[in-house]
Amino acid sequence: MHTPPPWPRVPGLRLLHAPGPTRVPDEVLHALQRQPMDLADPRVAALITACEDGLKALLQTTADVFFFSANGHGGWEAVIANLVAPGTAIVVPGTGHFSDGWAEQAEAFGARVLRTPWTEGAPADPVALEALLRADTQHSIAAVFVVHTDTASGITADLAAMRRAIDAAGHPALFVVDAVASLAAAPLAMDALGANVVMGASQKGLMLPPGLAFVAADARAMDAARRNTAPRYYWDWVRRQSPLQYRKFCGTPPLAHLAGLQAALGLIAAEGLEQVHARHARLARMVHAAVETWSAAGGLRLFARVPAARSVSVTAIEVQPGIDPEALRTVARERFQVAVAGGLGPLHGRVFRIGHLGDMNEAMLLGCLAGVEAAMRVLHVPFGPGGVDAAVAVLGDVR
Repeated sequence: MHTPPPWPRVPGLRLLHAPGPTRVPDEVLHALQRQPMDLADPRVAALITACEDGLKALLQTTADVFFFSANGHGGWEAVIANLVAPGTAIVVPGTGHFSDGWAEQAEAFGARVLRTPWTEGAPADPVALEALLRADTQHSIAAVFVVHTDTASGITADLAAMRRAIDAAGHPALFVVDAVASLAAAPLAMDALGANVVMGASQKGLMLPPGLAFVAADARAMDAARRNTAPRYYWDWVRRQSPLQYRKFCGTPPLAHLAGLQAALGLIAAEGLEQVHARHARLARMVHAAVETWSAAGGLRLFARVPAARSVSVTAIEVQPGIDPEALRTVARERFQVAVAGGLGPLHGRVFRIGHLGDMNEAMLLGCLAGVEAAMRVLHVPFGPGGVDAAVAVLGDVR
């Protein structure tokens, strides 16, 4: 007997505008469907090499690249396990929910975590970072962990300013960057920036399903990992720094995810990295223009107060007390087939978030904005009219 699905089929597409997981392109879906290969097949080695080289090109680095069957929190743990022995001091500049999460995870490993304060709506503070590092005259701080784009707040840190703060303090701390929500959306040239480690995950700008994390670690970071005597095995960069594929992956490689990554990197290369970045910036301007127009009625506003720090990946929209963003999300998803994200941590119940990264174009985003407008109208959320028109205007003269 046929069992019907738990929900009825809706014609057409449901637009996914979460900041992760993001939409998976057809080319990547097809690659994920390939049958596994015999691990002695030379095509496996070629696939691994293509993924390593492609990720290095995307990061603009010569650093070693390591892949893990994990989500972004697994990538965090790989960084901590290799660089942070119990009692080691690190700095995590405040960016909001995700800097707090990384700091708490490091503390679970016995790290001594120093935080700089975070002001809601503002980016991480390089001045506070420099002051904290200057005060560390014994250079006991081993590393600075910076979240490039905090997905919860939609705010992007100025990585170049953070690097300058470390240098101005004359401090030897490693510069470690979480690029989970920014890679393949915002510019990030690892070597030119002076980052020692960059970590990320598959389910955002890389346009893959969740489940693949990566770390790029330069020579200084690898030296620090070798000196770290804290126990680890699966996460160990030194153990994985090998030409043998079973050591590279501490066992069987995640072949489906690697095939998907190869396809995704190919799509990014075919579009051109500068064009990818320009597209994300354009889509972000469309969302920001719409929200600024909606905000005229006083019911909502952009959470990020500093325009230059507004993310090209995701926009957090703060609602006024008495407006339920979860109800708005439900109506948008179930009635208008537009799935947006809710608030995380201290922002739960205060914001909803529109993701505009990955396999996304202008028409998809206009559909999302129209769906959100429709949901606000259904729920009688006060909003200024013309948000979609403002987004269209960003695209220039369309006559």
